[in-house]
Amino acid sequence: MSERLDLLLVRADRLLDRLEAILPQPLAAPDWDAAIAWRYRKRASGLGSLDPVRHVAAIRLDDLKEIDPQKERVQRNTQQFVAGQPANNVLLTGARGTGKSSLIKACLNEYAPQGLRLIEVDKADMTDLPDIVEIVGGRPEKFIVFCDDLSFEEGEPGYKALKSILDGSVAAATPNLLVYATSNRRHLLPEYMKENLSYTHTDDGEVHPGEVVEEKISLSERFGLWVSFYPFTQEEYLAITAQWLRSFGVPPGAVDPARAEALVWALERGSRSGRVAYQFARDWAGRHPA
Repeated sequence: MSERLDLLLVRADRLLDRLEAILPQPLAAPDWDAAIAWRYRKRASGLGSLDPVRHVAAIRLDDLKEIDPQKERVQRNTQQFVAGQPANNVLLTGARGTGKSSLIKACLNEYAPQGLRLIEVDKADMTDLPDIVEIVGGRPEKFIVFCDDLSFEEGEPGYKALKSILDGSVAAATPNLLVYATSNRRHLLPEYMKENLSYTHTDDGEVHPGEVVEEKISLSERFGLWVSFYPFTQEEYLAITAQWLRSFGVPPGAVDPARAEALVWALERGSRSGRVAYQFARDWAGRHPA
């Protein structure tokens, strides 16, 4: 009888080991001293991990030109956050290549000595945001959850998870965490012409969006601070190009001669964005070493 009981116990232990292997595991805390930025990754096994970013882009706030109003608003909000003052989640929207992501990275480099940290999360992993909130909740640092190029298609689960973390869940985000997201569109969900039919009008002409439209704008409205970016003019593009050329060590006398080629480069790319200016400057500096 005793031998049979021992055998059953061994089998039960083996079964528990197998179950533990397939059950969801809590997110493990990383070595917080290893980096100032982490990337959340979901493994094939379903387990998530926070991997340190060993080489953070070295961009500084002074490197970003022609976006002073946007820079002032985001920097002020970040400074309040780091100082322990009330601050808002931020949605940066607008034209591609105008410095939305770069501005967030520059703020990280500026305020990392004061305890600012960043966790990059892909939209596909937004359902795990509550786990990230829980693991950073007791830390002394201030964390920005960074969602780059954020947009959702109908029915994606990450939409609801992000919406709850921003505002609306019983388990609110901790005071040491904010969400900074960039997107090319303000409302983060696709919009269709037929949805205009859901708008209603009162007798005095007041317009009320229908339920479908309300749902699509509700996520954006949960970001307390909206910062819009706009396409650059030709002169703004050239000013940004000059800034990047100087940063790559191109002597002042060689900056003006590069203007004509910079305009051709932008014409070929079909864009006068800050990203295009940076790419041209890299190419020019590589072909004309100081």
